Amino acid sequence: MAGSAGLALCGQTLVVRGGSRFLATSTASSDDNSLFVYDCSTAEKKSQENKGEDGLPFVPGSGAILASTFSESGCYFALTDDSKRLILFRTKPWQCLSVRAVVRRCTALTFTASEDKVLVADKSGDVYSFSVSEPHGCGRLELGHLSMLLDVAVSPDDSFVLTADRDEKIRVSWAAAPHSIQSFCLGHTEFVSRILVVPGHPELLLSSSGDGTLRLWEYQSGHQLYCCHLASLQEPAEPWGQKRLAASRIAFWRREGCVALLCDCIPEVYVFQLDALRQQLLYRQRLSFQHRVWDVAFEESRGLWALQDCREAPLVLCRPMDGQWQSVPESAVVQTVSGVVRGHWAMLAGCAGADAGFSGLYKATFDNMTSYLQKKEERLQQQREKRRRRQSPPPGPNGQAKRTRPGPAACSC
Repeated sequence: MAGSAGLALCGQTLVVRGGSRFLATSTASSDDNSLFVYDCSTAEKKSQENKGEDGLPFVPGSGAILASTFSESGCYFALTDDSKRLILFRTKPWQCLSVRAVVRRCTALTFTASEDKVLVADKSGDVYSFSVSEPHGCGRLELGHLSMLLDVAVSPDDSFVLTADRDEKIRVSWAAAPHSIQSFCLGHTEFVSRILVVPGHPELLLSSSGDGTLRLWEYQSGHQLYCCHLASLQEPAEPWGQKRLAASRIAFWRREGCVALLCDCIPEVYVFQLDALRQQLLYRQRLSFQHRVWDVAFEESRGLWALQDCREAPLVLCRPMDGQWQSVPESAVVQTVSGVVRGHWAMLAGCAGADAGFSGLYKATFDNMTSYLQKKEERLQQQREKRRRRQSPPPGPNGQAKRTRPGPAACSC
């Protein structure tokens, strides 16, 4: 997922990232003073003797951003890059607080609800915690999986750490004692790509997977409440009708109780309504875009922002109008923020054509039994042919089989 484009929103602060850079601006002001731009490729490697947490030297990378997130209050922002670094920022005003080494390249990160730690999940299946109040402190190993982690989340009261891995599992661990597992949410048949504890509903969890489903859980018990197969929402005639769908983003709009689901490499966003009373999801609409959508995020006061692969219109704002979700036409704020993104389009240019990296995560199936039986039948056929040739006499000069002449009769004296 290196170098993929991303979008993040907290309050009225909007962040767009691509490659090794990101820009932050405000949706409430067109003042250039609200713009902050950062390039990870120029960031200082502030580690002792230029070594990572495991004592190994840094592996040089391009600085491409792998994952990023805001804290709940929006006061902090953190990212990880392919140079095995965790970079922490203060947002009011924007300031880089620290650049720390991580053991391995990371796949996801999140702040605790108390905003005192950042939890970082990596490709080896481990979760490390890094202090926010001590921005130069080393990381601490919290928990581990036997397979690659793809997402990490925390409960609103910081009691549980939720992790999603490549082996179809969602694990719910106690934060105070991560070796103690509260439950597993089992049911997906492919890698779990994204998880989200539903804001305002602390007992509910949303998850998506390479199996093309969106599921709702009561995660403390591991009980599945609802499952939607995205293939049932597609038209067979569509060019991606037979494509395996893996969600690259789950977003939730607390004000309206809406869920937006973005799948990798298709220009569509699925919109659901959460019925918390009945504990189910109601499918509402499918938003189609003219260009590939890289990422989506909700702004509580406006609606759904979509970052798409189009230099002329990189950002689209959608909201429900007259019962249907539509793009907001000729919006001044969209034009202003899009103009800022266009001015830094070079950071997104390298993301065109790149996918979110899910294609290599599907389970490979090998039908070696059919090949074995076929080769066995070929060997048996060859053996039968050899026996037949040995049993049949060779042909004579006229094409007839030779007759063996009897030998001289024995003389009896």
